[in-house]
Amino acid sequence: MIIGACRLHLHLPACSSLKAKRSRLKPLLARLRREFNVAASEVAWQDVWQSADIAVVTVSNDAGHVQAQLDNVVAWIERNWPEIEVLEASCELR
Repeated sequence: MIIGACRLHLHLPACSSLKAKRSRLKPLLARLRREFNVAASEVAWQDVWQSADIAVVTVSNDAGHVQAQLDNVVAWIERNWPEIEVLEASCELR
C-alpha cells in the first residue's frame, strides 16, 4: 500500500475576508474529492484571508499512479482555478 500526501500553499489575492476565502476554498475542495477521488482539507492558515494550506491524500498499490495523481491535482488547480495561485506544492509517498 502506497500513501501519497501533497501539501499545497495557496495564495488567494482576491479575498478580503474569511467568508470570501471560504467561498473559494469550499468548492475547490469538493471538486478535488469528486474529480480525483482524494481526501482534501484545509490544514493551515485558517485565520488568514489570502493564504491557505490544503492537504490532498490518496492511497493506491502503485507508487507511479499515486505520484501521477498528485501531480495531476496540482496541474488541475493551476489550470482551472486562475484566481488561486499555487505558491508551493510538496508531495511525499510512504
